Amino acid sequence: MAAQLPSPEPSINPETNWFWSATTRGELQLERCDSCGLVIWYPRSMCPRCSGTDTERFVASGLGRIYTFAVVRTAFDDYREFVPYVLAYVELDEGPRMMTNIVDCDIDTLKIGQRVEVVFQQTESGRASLIRFRPMSVSARTEVV
Repeated sequence: MAAQLPSPEPSINPETNWFWSATTRGELQLERCDSCGLVIWYPRSMCPRCSGTDTERFVASGLGRIYTFAVVRTAFDDYREFVPYVLAYVELDEGPRMMTNIVDCDIDTLKIGQRVEVVFQQTESGRASLIRFRPMSVSARTEVV
């Protein structure tokens, strides 16, 4: 796997500031709709299932499974010197799927369904950390029931 991927600054606005602020503390926070119970990803002011506007924020486990992935072998701009790298959808234990990168791994051994854990990569400004995942360590795998 190539060196650490670029960490561009995300678009931070008043609606998502709480989320990005949590990432700087090493927390993956999600929202749960008070009306229908849906766990929501990406932060927003309204539930995409029922249009409810009352949500509860909580710290997610940071654990999930690789839902699908692709190995990027040709890239442009800031990412061209970092190939190959992995672009993936991870299904969080809490339910939502998020697009992300799989890092700190041997790309030839990745598998759909493989357990992963969140890692945070600080952006240059320090205003946020990007959410990426890595395969779970052997010791962490034994702790998951």
